[in-house]
Amino acid sequence: MLQKRNTYDEVYQGFHWQIPEFYNIGIDVCDKWADERYRLALIYEDEGGRTEKFTFWDIKNLSNRLANALRANGIARGDRVGILLPQCPETAITHIAVYKLGAIAIPLFTLFGPDALEYRLMNSGAKAIITDGANVEKLLQIRDRLPELKIIFVTRGKPGAGVVDFWKALEKGSSRFEAVPTKADDPALIIYTSGTTGPPKGALHAHRVVLGHVPGVEFFHNFFPKKEDVYWTPADWAWIGGLIDVLLPSWHHGVPVVAYRAKKFDPEQAFYFIAKYGIRNAFMPPTALKMMRQVRDPKSRYDYRMRTIGCGGETLGEELLDWGRQVMDLEINEFYGQTEVNLVVGNCCEIMPVRRGSMGKPIPGHRVEVVNVEGNIVPPGTVGEIAILRPDPVMFLNYWQNPQATRDKFVGDWSLTGDLGKKDEDGYLWYVARKDDVITSSGYRIGPAEIEDCLLKHPAVSMAAVIGKPDPVRTEVVKAFVVVKPDITATEGLAAEIREFVKTRLAAHEYPREVEFVAELPMTSTGKIIRGELRRREIEKM
Repeated sequence: MLQKRNTYDEVYQGFHWQIPEFYNIGIDVCDKWADERYRLALIYEDEGGRTEKFTFWDIKNLSNRLANALRANGIARGDRVGILLPQCPETAITHIAVYKLGAIAIPLFTLFGPDALEYRLMNSGAKAIITDGANVEKLLQIRDRLPELKIIFVTRGKPGAGVVDFWKALEKGSSRFEAVPTKADDPALIIYTSGTTGPPKGALHAHRVVLGHVPGVEFFHNFFPKKEDVYWTPADWAWIGGLIDVLLPSWHHGVPVVAYRAKKFDPEQAFYFIAKYGIRNAFMPPTALKMMRQVRDPKSRYDYRMRTIGCGGETLGEELLDWGRQVMDLEINEFYGQTEVNLVVGNCCEIMPVRRGSMGKPIPGHRVEVVNVEGNIVPPGTVGEIAILRPDPVMFLNYWQNPQATRDKFVGDWSLTGDLGKKDEDGYLWYVARKDDVITSSGYRIGPAEIEDCLLKHPAVSMAAVIGKPDPVRTEVVKAFVVVKPDITATEGLAAEIREFVKTRLAAHEYPREVEFVAELPMTSTGKIIRGELRRREIEKM
């Protein structure tokens, strides 16, 4: 646990990892709190507004029953278990049960179609999967093509033929279960990358990954936890941000988590939800914050008193940071990481000034630098690739069944992120672009983030993405894809105004020479803009 000090340097230098030889996620985040019989673990609201509450004692007993049910159906240590569920109690129960069993969890996003599920389940060799009535049909469509998949549990809705009723299986299972004695380095879960640059790769993480995340969560939530903290995120628990930035670290500290079964993020509902449950801490993806910024005068309509908001995925920019101060009465702490090596850079406004546009500094316990292609650290202010030094408890073990991709991820002991950035004289890291998002125009290397931030300042713009469009003279020209606000009409006059808006605020070589109005932008399931898809569309037009 981070020790509160006066400065960042004191906290960073005073931190030392304490990773035990034997460690099991399920025991740590659940069973160690269960003797406090009434300690609240989870508040769940379904789409109908019905609320359920679960203590750690409840979660322990239910997960023990499921672990016994899984074992009775042939699931053993090392077997892979898919979890195709939204934010709900069964998701948490399943994760804890799988870890106690020594099996390997595979979180799966409920919006995946049959092809996406087939790839992940086939690649991982999943032997069992837990899902609900809304998603079981997709699995039944592909079951014949998954020879290793032996059993499907269904939580809600009619189970149907060939599947097992989740809750009836739990009723039969004993509430006593002795967890498998796993080591900290034993595999615990496979999280698939979003697949923006090729087939998704399964990042295999060890049990220690939760302990690796804990300092980061404590850091960007200003020394989490504090009295009366309650944590929530709209990010799905199928992704590393929802699962290991929120649910599991919160339970490591015995802090209650709020879950909501939402099919689509509603910014108005988010304010209502935060006020209703007294949510004090949240991880909010940038897209969610951009949507919440559109809500008019929430302060006068909702009684919320949040302590911290963390944001990661893309650089926020000064507009959203100012909005956080004015509307949420707090400093939004940005952080940075990726599926393979998550939550390694961040801000903690209690001990360091937040610099607009910066991702922050390396989180205590992690060595993060900017390196060149040979893996040498580059001087301050020089653009290179952001990299994390191994060994590190938050770092993945390998890509599942992909040794070549694992080797390609490293240069020496540096894990390469694929993100270009720079580090200033004071140790702050600045994101520039993905390596394949850099725009080369008339000899200039241009990152899209700064231009997108500027576009969002225009009063007509709701969302924006910027790419480099091939050009025979300039190599590439900057092109912007813009989603206008609901009450705005997209016209050529508005496009000209937007071009001039950027040109006068950034630089002549950075303004978008082309502006295309679109109804929506292509995004990954985690809310990141897929610029590669926009580039592909442009090439197809040529």
